[in-house]
This record gives sequence, structure tokens and C-alpha cells, in this order.
Amino acid sequence: MIYDIKDFLKKFFSSRLFVLAAVIIFMFALLAERVFTLQIIKGADYQKNFIMLIKKPLSIEASRGNIYDVNGELLAYNQLAYSVVISDNGSYSSTKEHNRLLNKELNEIINVIKNNGGSIYNDFPVVLNDDGTYSFTFTSETSKKRFLSDVFGKKYDKLEYNKALGFDEANASAQNIIDFLSSDQNECFDISSKYDTQATYDIVVMRYAIKQNRFTKYKTTTIAKDVNDSIVAYVNEHSDTLTGISVEEDTIRKYNYPEYISSLIGYTGKISTDEYNELSKDDDSYTQNDMVGKSGLEQYYESYLRGKNGEKQVYVNNVGKINEVISQENPVSGNDVYLSIDIKLQEATYKLLEQEIAGIVYSKIKSGEIPINDVYFALINNNVVDLTHFNASDASATEQAIYNSFSGQLQDALSTIDRELESGTSGTASMSEQTLDYFTCVMSVLNDDGLLLNKQIDTSDSTYTSWKAGTLSPRDYLKYCISKQWIDITKLDVDQKYADSSEIYTALCSYIRDAMTDNKDFAKIIYKYMVNSGAVTGQQLCLLLFDQGVLDYDDATVSNIANGSISPYAFLMDKINNIEITPAQLALDPCTGSCVITDVKTGQLKALVSYPGYDNNKLANTVDADYYQSLREDKSNPLWNYATQEQTAPGSTFKMVSSTAGLAEGVIDTSSKINCTGIFTEISNQPKCWIYPGAHGMDNVSEALRDSCNVFFYTTGFRLASKDTGSYDDENGMKYIQKYASIYGLDQKSGVEIVEKTPSIATQYPVMAAIGQSNNNFTTISLSRYVTAVASGKLYDYKLMNKIVDADGKTVKQYDSKSTDISGTLTQSQWDAIHQGMRMVVEDLHDVFGGFTGVEVSGKTGTAQQVETRPNHALFVGYAPSSNPEITIATRISYGYSSHNAAAASRNIISYYYNLESLDDLLAVKAEGVNSSGSSARTD
Repeated sequence: MIYDIKDFLKKFFSSRLFVLAAVIIFMFALLAERVFTLQIIKGADYQKNFIMLIKKPLSIEASRGNIYDVNGELLAYNQLAYSVVISDNGSYSSTKEHNRLLNKELNEIINVIKNNGGSIYNDFPVVLNDDGTYSFTFTSETSKKRFLSDVFGKKYDKLEYNKALGFDEANASAQNIIDFLSSDQNECFDISSKYDTQATYDIVVMRYAIKQNRFTKYKTTTIAKDVNDSIVAYVNEHSDTLTGISVEEDTIRKYNYPEYISSLIGYTGKISTDEYNELSKDDDSYTQNDMVGKSGLEQYYESYLRGKNGEKQVYVNNVGKINEVISQENPVSGNDVYLSIDIKLQEATYKLLEQEIAGIVYSKIKSGEIPINDVYFALINNNVVDLTHFNASDASATEQAIYNSFSGQLQDALSTIDRELESGTSGTASMSEQTLDYFTCVMSVLNDDGLLLNKQIDTSDSTYTSWKAGTLSPRDYLKYCISKQWIDITKLDVDQKYADSSEIYTALCSYIRDAMTDNKDFAKIIYKYMVNSGAVTGQQLCLLLFDQGVLDYDDATVSNIANGSISPYAFLMDKINNIEITPAQLALDPCTGSCVITDVKTGQLKALVSYPGYDNNKLANTVDADYYQSLREDKSNPLWNYATQEQTAPGSTFKMVSSTAGLAEGVIDTSSKINCTGIFTEISNQPKCWIYPGAHGMDNVSEALRDSCNVFFYTTGFRLASKDTGSYDDENGMKYIQKYASIYGLDQKSGVEIVEKTPSIATQYPVMAAIGQSNNNFTTISLSRYVTAVASGKLYDYKLMNKIVDADGKTVKQYDSKSTDISGTLTQSQWDAIHQGMRMVVEDLHDVFGGFTGVEVSGKTGTAQQVETRPNHALFVGYAPSSNPEITIATRISYGYSSHNAAAASRNIISYYYNLESLDDLLAVKAEGVNSSGSSARTD
């Protein structure tokens, strides 16, 4: 046995097998030693190196300062909220898997957010419209260029025709952008076709936002702000399956009195690339995730309101996760801004202005000047009712009935277009009004979609001239455009290389039919004629207001409308009277207005109202895309500040300028009289006075202001033009009118801290300019500054800010009234003559100020025509009390028919200001009780 073992060992150690075994044993021993070294001896060091901790700074946004009114009433503040955020730091085996799983996860959380009453954070510059189309939201071409460069990953001048997707990158439409980002192109999001239009859009919005943080994955991207407890609970409960998604504490900007102050305060939002580049020039603490003021005072006082951001230093690992917080410097809160505005006066002025506008609309419907069918159609035309819901799965019976009728009318309209495009030979001038409306919309779409290459069209071409004259048919014109290469055929479904003109025209006709089928404006044209013909009834539209939640549902009223107990006319008149349906919703003339109230002693603005307003809470923090789009489409244009941006002729409110020029230059004096015969015969066109064929007779300057006598001021303008040479000289007359208008600040902005148009003094026709016509163009705030100068002899620089206070209550900045003394322009007796005339104006307005006691008011009315097809603008400027002015008021009702209407609104506002009547009592008279006048030939 022993020998056998020895023999075996002898053979083994002498064999090749021994060598192999020794090598294997040695290798295993070496491997074991290495593993022991890696895992036990140096494990911690290697783990640290594997994690690759990198030190990174994280900005902690400072709490934004509050905004208060002059009395300390809170207008803008921060509210604690929770946000759903995502860090795109998951591990994926491939880009395709990354896209698939991330898209799936985003779709899941977005559905949860929406199903629980939330909305996604959306600052993407493409919106999805109700009709399923897309549109851009850019306010500048520069912003659009930056966006396109970022989307396609190229400098703008390197953008080219995208062969894979079939469009020119530099001229990409909103639809092109969505299609491209949804595709599987490099750096795109590869969104599956299984997602519907809304889901695809939402995923694109979030993926694009995540993409902006692709180089800083340790920073989170916001999915939704201000989410409710249900959403917070869902995220927390599913944290193990929602990769990178969590809930963070946040603050959101909130506004009190939004409708009344939105045009002043504006709103906040995530900083854009342009804003970051501009703001970081002076302050390098800005980051691309900051919230900043986007408009209004939030934007103007950004540097005071934002405070100083804090910072924490963190370690992040190789996949972007934060491992450790090293240090933290806390942020410093922003300063508080106190405005000169009295919010109670601002609110009252807004409501009284709206009431007056509603009263005008009510009276015009009652008199028949606004046809009731126009009111019915206005509910459709200004999107008060939602056309897109008519064929929804949960559409009401009324909606379904209207839609079924519309579907037939749409096919008829498309057939009409087809016939004209196939065989029409008549010029547009001989078309029926309805067919002409159809083709006006067609040409508008071809322009908007870029099919018509307007820059290449030769406007001197005889065929083009015939088209513009209405003697050429759409068929012949479009065929001619193709022959002249005025049509962009790259947008048509044709083989560009081989298609002949007939094939191109066939493709163009097909494009037009498809475009018209889904075009909202075209649908509205059809609905207009359906309303006029009775195919859509007033009864149906009134019922829709309840079906769609525009008005609170009331069984009794709905039943009475349905059975005919309440007529649609009576129902709508009642809602307009009670301002349950507002002038802004109807967007008929008038539907807008503005009013500015100023403290004469300090030059501070006490109220600056633009009607209509909007809810800036829905634009702050994250833009409610649907709401923003509705504001853009609203025909009353609530995003426009009518007090600082709308310019019209001042009408007769300008006559204090002409009085000043005439008196200062000596072409009239306080006692000289001019005989008004009702017509001015010194120039060839012989302009008439508003009283013609009547006459005012002999008027001095005070009486001329009272009577608003055009002949008196025609004469003044004529004498100014003849002053230096003794013969009429247009340029010479304008020199003097411009000089004195400039003294009143009508050639410059008021200084207010929000967007404001520069006023424009007339440059021609001194005779007409002297009565406020010619090409005079002023904003309401310019007229306010001017009438304040008339009342006080001081030309103030306006400001909305009263003071700025830091977190410790220390005043950082105080508004100091800056003014120019213009009292030396006239003698005291000359000023007295103008002031007396303005007092006489108000005394003569018996139908407005009759019975008004407690405070004397002085003022001047103005009625200005802008276009012949619409009513005149109504204006009033004034001050109170007459003997010792404390406030001035400037009111404009755009297309408000008569100056008496602006005067009536001003009368009620002044009554409220001096506590002569309570706001409740003033509003109790409703729309039908306000002092609104009919159409007037008087242009005073």
C-alpha cells in the first residue's frame, strides 16, 4: 500500500500534470490574495474612488420680496408648496431603453398629476391648441432663433433643409418641432406612436426641460408645482418604482386682487436663456433654474425683489446623485416693494369702468345698434363657448345637435371652395359675401402657413393688381402664383423635381381642403352664417352657457329657456345687465377701457386701471398653457395694458394745449372772441364744427372750452400757422403746437415703470391738430400727466413705487416727486381762463354731473374717430376739487361712442373717491342704470 502511494507520488511529481496543478494552485492563491486586498484591505478606498465624488455648488433661491399697496395691503407674496421633480440619473442598458422607460414613467406621473387636479410645469415655447394644432409663443424673433438652434443642435446660420423629416429647420413650424423631438433622431426622445396627441406633447415638454439639465444631472427638473396632498402621497408611496422622481418643498408666487392689478404687477416665471444672459451680466449669482419677474413691476424691480441666493456645497457621484452636503450658506430674503396704488380705489375704478362699458353695450343692444345675432355669435367668436367640446364623448344633447348641423354646413362650405378652385372664373368682387369670407380665410391660412411667398410677389405685376382689385378669381390667381413661383411647393405633397403646374395646383387644392377642414377661424365663419340663418339658435347658445359651465347651472332657468318661457334675448340682456356676462367676454364695441387717477400734490399714481384684466396667478410660477392661449386668442386682448399701451387721437381733450399755445403766443387773449358760424372757411376743405349746421356764435377761450367749439380752435391753429409771416404756413403752425404739447410732456413717456408707448404729437395740419385730430396719438397715462400739469402747473415724472423696504423694515429707496414747473408758461389770468373753461365744461354736462354735489369737478371731454366703420373713442380728463385740486382723472373707453360715457364713468369714480356714494350703491344700478349716451355727431 505504502509503495503504491510512493509510486503514485513519484509518478505525479515527475509528470506534466504536476506542473499544471502547481500553476493552477498558484493562480488561485494569487487570485485569493488579490481579492482579499481589494475587498478587505483597500475596499473602502476603492469604493470611494469608484463613486467618484465630485464637489458641486447648488444655489438656494432666496425668498422673493412681497409687494404691497400704499396702505400696506398685500398684493404679491410667496406661499409654501410642494413640487414634483425628477433627476434623470437612472441606469439604462441603451439609449433606446432610456427613452422608452423615461417616457413611460413621465406619462405615468403626468396622468397622476392631471387626474388629481394638477398640471405640469410648462415653459415650453410651443402650445397645443384646442383644435389639436400647435403654435409658438415667442414674443421676439431672437428668442425663436435661439430655440431652433437648441432644438436642432446647430448655430442658426447652419440650419438647413432636413431631408429625413422633410422641412427647413430655420423655418420649422410648431408641428415640425413636435414631430422632430418625438422622433428617434439623435438627441431626440423617441416617443412611441401609442401615445395620443396630448400625451406626446406633455412628454415632449418634460423631456425638453430635462434636456436643459443634461450637463448637471444632480439638479432636479420640475414636473409640477403646487401639487396637492393626493399627488404627494402617490409619489411617496411609489418612490421605489418612480426612478428619480420625488417631492420637494418649494414656494410659489401668489397674487391677491389679480384681475385688477395684473396689468401693473405682471408675474414671475422660470428664467429664459435671453433673460439669464442679460441678468447675469450684472449679477453672476443667477442660475438657469431661477424664478424671475417676467413682466410688469415684478420684472422692473427684479433686483430688489429677488434677494440674495444662498449656496450649499455638495458631493455628487458618477451618476449625478448627491451623496453629501459639505456646507451651506443661507439665502437672504428680497426687499418688499410698496406701491403708490390704493388697491381699494383700483378695484372700485375697475368695476365702475366695467359697469359703464357694460351699460353702453346694453343700451346699444336694446336700441338695435348692436344686433342680437351679433351677441349670439360673440359667444362663439370670442370662445366663450368651447367649439372643440361639441363632438366630445361627453358632449351634451345641445352640443351634439349643433355639431351635427355644423358638419353638414362644413361640407357645403368645402364644396363651395372646391367649385371655385376647380372652375370658378368670377373675381372676388362679384362673389357673395359668404363665399368671399371663405376665401379671405383661405388666403389668410396660405399666408400664415408660408405657402404664399410674399417677399417674392411682385406687387406691381398686372395680374396681382387685378387680384387686389377683385377682378381675378382665386383659381386664376393661385395658378398664376404657381407659374411665377410665388408658392412654396416644398410644403405640398408633390414630387418637387418632376411635378408640373397642374399637379402642383391639384396638391395645393388638396392642401386648402385639409387646412380648412380643421381651421377654427373657418369654422367660426360657418357658425356666423348659421347663427344669422337660424341654423344655430340663441336658445341653443344660451343653454350651452350652462352645459359648459360658463354660468352656474340652474335647473329652473335652464328649463325656462328650453321651454321658451324665457327668451334668449331677455336672458342675455339680464346677464349683461348684471355683468354675469362681461363686455370683455363678448368683445363687441366697446369692450375695453382705461383710467388713471393721480395725486396732484405729489404726482403719485393712486390708480392705474386697464380693462379687461387677467388672472396672473395662472401665468406665475408655471404658465397654464390653455389659459395663456385663451388670453392670446381673446379679442378683448387682456394682456394689453390699455392705460399705457393704447394710443388714440385725444379729441377735444387736447384743446387745453391749443388754448395754451394761442394765449402764450398772443394769437388770442382771455377776452377776445371768435365767431363760430358752424364752419371754418379759411382753408379749402372748410372743416365744420361738431354743432353744424348750428353755430356757437361769439366765444372767448373759456366759453370755447365749455362748448368744445371746433371753429374757435381751428382759428387758433390757423393763426399760429400765420403768426410769423402773416400768411398761412403749415410747418410754422405745427412748430407752435408741438412746442406747447411738449411743455405738457406729450412728446415723452410718463416715466412709469411698466411697458409704455411713447406719445406722438401731430406733425401736420395745424388747423386739425388744434382740435386733437390730425396724427396726434396719446396713451391714457400721457393724458393723465398732461391734465395733472394743467391742474397743478407741475409736470411730474410718474412712478408706481412708493418705497422699498428691506427684511428688517429699513427703507432702502423712497420715491421723491420729481417735477418741472411749467406755471410760468402762462400768466395767472390765462391759467384762470383755462381752469374756468374746464369748470364750465362739467357744469354744462347736465346729463352726467346733474345733481352731483359735495365736490366741484373741472374737466374736458373728447370724442375721437379712429375708423369710420367703428364707434368713436370716448375720453374725459379732469380734476377735483376745482378750486384746490387734489386728484386728476383720465378715462378712455375705446370705441365708447360718446365722450359723455367716459365722463359718466369718471363721475362715479370721483363720487366713490370722495365717499359721496358707496361702491355698493354705485354698482347697484347695474348696466342699465348707468349714464350712457347714444351715438353722437358731437366730436368734443
